[in-house]
Amino acid sequence: MSEAQRLTLDSLHRELGARMVDFAGFSMPLQYAGIMAEHAQARERAALFDVSHMGQVLVRAADVDAAARALEGLVPQDVLGLRDGRQRYGFFTNDAGGIEDDLMIARRGDVLFLVVNASRRTEDEAILRAGLEPAGVNVTVLSDRALLALQGPRAQTALATLDPRAGEMRFMETATLDLAGAEAWVSRSGYTGEDGYEISVPAGAAEPLARALLDHPDVAPAGLGARDSLRLEAGLCLYGQDIDAATTPVEAGLGWAIQPARREGGARAGGFPGAARILGELRDGAARARVGLRPEGRAPMRAGVALYEEEAGGEAVGAVTSGGFGPTVGAPVAMGYVPDRLARQGQPLWGEVRGRRMPVAVSDLPFVKPGYKR
Repeated sequence: MSEAQRLTLDSLHRELGARMVDFAGFSMPLQYAGIMAEHAQARERAALFDVSHMGQVLVRAADVDAAARALEGLVPQDVLGLRDGRQRYGFFTNDAGGIEDDLMIARRGDVLFLVVNASRRTEDEAILRAGLEPAGVNVTVLSDRALLALQGPRAQTALATLDPRAGEMRFMETATLDLAGAEAWVSRSGYTGEDGYEISVPAGAAEPLARALLDHPDVAPAGLGARDSLRLEAGLCLYGQDIDAATTPVEAGLGWAIQPARREGGARAGGFPGAARILGELRDGAARARVGLRPEGRAPMRAGVALYEEEAGGEAVGAVTSGGFGPTVGAPVAMGYVPDRLARQGQPLWGEVRGRRMPVAVSDLPFVKPGYKR
């Protein structure tokens, strides 16, 4: 096996006492002060995450509209209608209607800026090159930039000390800010359910920026452990667990991310991989659905736990895809897939944990109300 890649901020993480783990081919900080403390830091103040393992890609053509039209051949999103200075959530689909990866798409002047999952960087690059380059669209993978995520209700206060314009941004807006002497590409977004920012900077500027942010009294570092518990409470999907190449956007409850222009009757309906199945499910519904789950008691139900309709006997009707203890909720929380007929609030089910079936109820998502600044 190849050695895990080190992040630009690797020495800073170790200086701060991070416990490092291998994740998606990178050596990443799992925690510093502890997952519970870092989770609370993001919910109550502001936490700084290093997410430089994510892939950053520029897509450009003779004009940005040409690049947007070409990208719409790979994703079901309305890229052409994306205004300058805005971004939206999207996903690559395959011919069977499954999700090859989820990503963020931003329009920055005459280019499109994409952020993709670390575990799918190579596959996503291949999808982009095969789908766009024959149409004359250039794909540039950025290997010389870091990506930081500042998340929490006091993120605005902290970032605005470096550039007051940060406070003027709204959810899913993008801007170029001057942060600790660096030109930073900033979006008001994140993957914790809290207000916050994702900040792309040249690799050499990452440490001065991170130190400047950590100097703020409301900011502390946080690792992968808290990032996972935060996104689970927020009802957000993890690629490879909650969504994958065999899961359609409608099954995953992500139909909201397909804009009217790409749906039946829209200005540019279809034209993306798996359109027939996905548009059909948007119209008629899918056979299964991703749901929230609330196990009884204090024991979490982890990914892979089989779900049953009855306490004894019968075949499994679904499975947990993500699960753990929700620090803000103060109880176990999980997500998984069940037949559509069982996807209703309060539906009782049973999860089999170590050979014993335990009660669990279907719950609406998210478990924690989002704090986005709209």
